[in-house]
Amino acid sequence: MLKKIPTPLEKHGQVRVDDYYWLRERDNPEVIAYLNAENEYAAKEMAHTKAFEERLFEEIKARIKQTDMSVPYRRDGYFYYTRYEEGKEYPIYARKRGSLDSPEEIMLDANALAQGHEYFSIGGWAVSSGQNSLAYAVDTQGRRIYSIHFKNLTTGELLPDVIPEVTENLTWANDNRTLFYAKQDPATLRACWIFRHALGTDPAADRLVFEEKDETFGAYVFKTKSKKFLMIVSSQTLSQEYRYLDADDFLGEFKIFLPRAKDHEYHLDHLQDRFLIRTNEQAKNFKLMVTPVDQTGREHWREIVPHRDDVFLGDFDVFKDHLVLEERKRGLTQIRVVRWDGGDDHYLEFDEPAYRANLGMNPELDTATLRFEYTSLKTPLSIYDVDMATRQRTLLKREEVLGGFERENYVTERLYAPAADGTEIPLSIVYRKGAKRDGENPLLLYGYGSYGLSIDAAFASPRLSLIDRGFVYAIAHTRGGQEMGRQWYDDGKLLKKKNSFTDFIACAEYLIREKFTSPERLFAMGRSAGGLLMGAITNMRPDLFKGVVAEVPFVDVVTTMLDSSIPLTTGEYDEWGDPNQKELYDYMLSYSPYDNVEAKAYPNLLITGGLHDSQVQYWEPAKWAAKMRELKTDNNRLLLKTNMDAGHGGASGRFRRHRETAFSYVFLLDLAGIKE
Repeated sequence: MLKKIPTPLEKHGQVRVDDYYWLRERDNPEVIAYLNAENEYAAKEMAHTKAFEERLFEEIKARIKQTDMSVPYRRDGYFYYTRYEEGKEYPIYARKRGSLDSPEEIMLDANALAQGHEYFSIGGWAVSSGQNSLAYAVDTQGRRIYSIHFKNLTTGELLPDVIPEVTENLTWANDNRTLFYAKQDPATLRACWIFRHALGTDPAADRLVFEEKDETFGAYVFKTKSKKFLMIVSSQTLSQEYRYLDADDFLGEFKIFLPRAKDHEYHLDHLQDRFLIRTNEQAKNFKLMVTPVDQTGREHWREIVPHRDDVFLGDFDVFKDHLVLEERKRGLTQIRVVRWDGGDDHYLEFDEPAYRANLGMNPELDTATLRFEYTSLKTPLSIYDVDMATRQRTLLKREEVLGGFERENYVTERLYAPAADGTEIPLSIVYRKGAKRDGENPLLLYGYGSYGLSIDAAFASPRLSLIDRGFVYAIAHTRGGQEMGRQWYDDGKLLKKKNSFTDFIACAEYLIREKFTSPERLFAMGRSAGGLLMGAITNMRPDLFKGVVAEVPFVDVVTTMLDSSIPLTTGEYDEWGDPNQKELYDYMLSYSPYDNVEAKAYPNLLITGGLHDSQVQYWEPAKWAAKMRELKTDNNRLLLKTNMDAGHGGASGRFRRHRETAFSYVFLLDLAGIKE
């Protein structure tokens, strides 16, 4: 039994005693020893499945085409792409000048750069306006703290300029020498400073061009698609403020486009003599406005896409002759093409009941070709070009899944589960053709339900290792996401957060009633904020689930949201609430998984964490596991597995990350009684 050190935590006249608060002492040898001991225990408990796990990993890996290449996209006279080589974990970033028949120029070989690092990730990267300098951000810990490096693409020389301890956000001015980048507060990791660096100068002398002083906002920088303007964005969950500067006049002062206002979200791009503004002002589901470049005040804005109650405007892209909109209706994404000259607009058509469609890489303004991506639970990621004038669609590439995969062997459905208040909760579902509705199928129900992030019905080849062994796979599109429009998000956060949990439970009950599965065969999985969902449903309805996988779960809600010294807290008050307000504190306390563990029987549990996680600190899953182990009254399996070399995203590498997938899957398969 882990030692208990009672720590009183007082707020609003209430005292909570946290016996495992001490686990946040990252440098305490006893903490590391505890995490290692839990890892050893997990390995011992699953030792009987080790050979099966290894075969699952090889099976998952064998479906991935090892020598592969992305679809090239054209930008500034070059075709850019990434490719993979046999047996290597990381991509090679390359380009060809003028034509795909031209010689290849390798910009970066991440495999070479990763040598000597247990974890390695290239974040943002950008080529200068003269096409001869590359800036790229590297993280070797998994904590999303990057260093920016530079390479001369003409000579192949790595330049001496290195900018340490920054974010991955970077963009070039138009002079071929000046880079703007974002730097974070070293304690909270809030991106709050924008700096300017000139190649060949000491980064220590870089000029600070903007500081975001409001601790609930973060800042980032980008360049408009037109390459005309640099933009600094101050952003929080429910508000944005843009500053703009001519990218040719990069030494000038940024001007505010429109001052920030509470609950006003807006997003900008530029085309010719005008700015386009996606805004939620008097438009819950957003509308699109336009204004002259030299007249940014609201009184000059003109509406070009009106607000609609039943359609959510998610994103937009601009071309010389066309405007393209990403919309969402009844939970499904749609792509709409509009002509600037007032000609007929049209929607791209998709014929599956559940899918994801989104805009792809479209960096060129002067083109009639639109690139988009399409996938479903049984259709691998497919890259298309469509001629926006003729509507002719061309499939450029569909992810190749090795091992005899045929999409016709699978069935997808879009279902709706009734919540307690009568709301219909969408479910996306896939299973092997021929599966019976007799209540005997093992079923994995996945959920997230936070931040307005929609979890669409996308393909993932590793899931075949479950589905081909008889599992049904389903996604519960609970409130808190944005699948059904902005109201869907509003109804699953703050003082309505519990809707996310009860929606998931309603989906589970529906799947049982419809005989897709039974409580003895039903499993649940969620990650990060989806891990909070797992913790909540495990406390609320432990009888519904045979097993639960909670990956890097945000389960210590109250303690974390009261601690403004750790990453992400202050920027998330609009999502979870500010616990310094008693009503919000009490509500959070009523569902926080860690605070609501009781002496009762729980399902089998696999909990994962990352020692260097900057989003959900490792001690949240660790504390939850410790308290659960202390109080639960059952003999079910409880495993805590912490990656000691990675952060929130788990292991890096194209294949290595699937060792974690294989462990989670063998945990589920073993509980389902499915052997090799």
